[in-house]
Amino acid sequence: MSGFSIVQSRALLALESPAVTVEVHLANGLPSFTLVGLAETEVKEARERVRCAIQNSGLDFPNNKRITVNLAPADLPKDSGRFDLAIALGVLAASGQIDGERLAGYVFAGELSLAGDLRSVRGALAMSLALRKLKANACDSLKLVLPMSSAREAALVEDSIIYGAEHLLDVVREFSYADSKSSGALQASPNMGWQRVQPLARAPAPLYPDMSDVRGQLGAKRALEIAAAGGHSVLMVGTPGSGKSMLAQRFAGLLPPMNTEEALDCAAMLGLGGFAGSSSASDHVLQQWGQRPTRSPHHTATAPALVGGGCEFHQ
Repeated sequence: MSGFSIVQSRALLALESPAVTVEVHLANGLPSFTLVGLAETEVKEARERVRCAIQNSGLDFPNNKRITVNLAPADLPKDSGRFDLAIALGVLAASGQIDGERLAGYVFAGELSLAGDLRSVRGALAMSLALRKLKANACDSLKLVLPMSSAREAALVEDSIIYGAEHLLDVVREFSYADSKSSGALQASPNMGWQRVQPLARAPAPLYPDMSDVRGQLGAKRALEIAAAGGHSVLMVGTPGSGKSMLAQRFAGLLPPMNTEEALDCAAMLGLGGFAGSSSASDHVLQQWGQRPTRSPHHTATAPALVGGGCEFHQ
């Protein structure tokens, strides 16, 4: 249908990543750019990011059209700039600059700079895990397109199909019309910014602080050994300086190496933490891959803060 396109993306709701359909419609009338679908403020600001990114990339933005973007389902809250790439591709497909039919089978997520560069997003691993669940339910295998920094994180999921891109034009080159004269310049040079990201090899078991460094504390060390062997929880109570934190830091060394599912769950939660949204978020996830985390909350942290009230944990 002329002037209409559909692009698939993913939201982020805790550790879940529900599907979001980005519908773009171009119509005659007073020029406008309307975004609907229970979008937070940072999502609505995508209108200006998408407009500038398309124009600064040398592409045509339909300024003379009435643009309506719907993020479905309408009752699902959407936040962050993860929908920028999907909205931009929807506008380009609806205006006939790329082949909208070739977008089927792909899921797009990424924040755009005003120059068209792709920036990392939170929850890349959660999105990849959600697509793996769809594949396990006998659904068609979907390909995930992310900024290159986030793609390396998402590729930790085995058997996933992850593509990374550096710029909006890298994605446009892949989905432009093969026989279009306007896309000839885009296809003339190799698309170095677009590549499939392969999962990293599993790193050797990390080295944790050794329990043998602790002098004394025989009863506490014996209790931790029993808890590690039986998979029990441990509550340590004592005066400041009695060695609780020291023993807790060495408890991970008594446990067996994390299996793949445990490592994925841990990495997914790490990707939602305080490092999310920064340029080093995915790098931090990769550095901590397969390691059992130890967190030391401040002694003034309240019980609601410990269970998710917004307290920042420090490793």
